[in-house]
Amino acid sequence: MQLIQNTADLSAYLSADEVIDHHHPVVRETAARLAEGVADSYAYARAAYEFVRDTIPHSADSGDPRVTWRASDVLERRTGICHAKAHALAALLRAEDIPTALCYQRLTHDDGGGHVLHGLVAVRFHGAWHRQDPRGNKPGVDAQFSLDGERLAWIPDPASGETDHPLLYAAPHPAVLTALQAAPDRPHLWRTLPDTL
Repeated sequence: MQLIQNTADLSAYLSADEVIDHHHPVVRETAARLAEGVADSYAYARAAYEFVRDTIPHSADSGDPRVTWRASDVLERRTGICHAKAHALAALLRAEDIPTALCYQRLTHDDGGGHVLHGLVAVRFHGAWHRQDPRGNKPGVDAQFSLDGERLAWIPDPASGETDHPLLYAAPHPAVLTALQAAPDRPHLWRTLPDTL
């Protein structure tokens, strides 16, 4: 699949906003800590990815009902669904001048009832975009940081109505962000997350 920037301006994938708030002290401090002792931006990107994947539990796995969506809140509260974790990783990468996009997959809902959008990121290295999934591993899920072929949590099954969305967004898709911001808790969010873009 060819990944397509939804804006030609590469600087958009380095910008800060209300969601990817990489100017926030919590993001800056976390980025500085992760950058200590790494050899280059590739090693930093791997360290940031593994930090978000492994130290911030996916709220569905941990049973945490809280909904986070702003990168600094995800880092501070140590919880979030895939979209929130993607926002946190994007902020940490952009804090170190690594172009990072948000991207989506349409997957079958965990309970098998319908579909839901899954959030991940793409990083730009060596003139190309590489998707990474910081969702968090669990039995049956083994996502890894890779620039040599994707190692994502899931591969969509077209026969089940699942698909990869090729567009790379500089900011969260409005439908996803609206659902996150409006949800008082994760059970409500599960009922209101969009299933398509």
